[in-house]
Amino acid sequence: MLCWFCAEAARATCRFCGRGVCVEHARFGPYLLEISRSAVRDRAEALVVEDAVQCGTCHPRPQPVAMPELD
Repeated sequence: MLCWFCAEAARATCRFCGRGVCVEHARFGPYLLEISRSAVRDRAEALVVEDAVQCGTCHPRPQPVAMPELD
């Protein structure tokens, strides 16, 4: 796979969109793995990966998108 930006060999893929990125173009940021409710603390808690690979081009939406056709 080649880097989306410079066509050099990709070293990773964006966690959000799957684009290949080389070492120079790779960005890092949080990725939400799962959300669960803690019975002990009685609150929602998230398991987050702090340094997931991101391409920097895609823009994941900050809020969920409703999909009523799947209900």
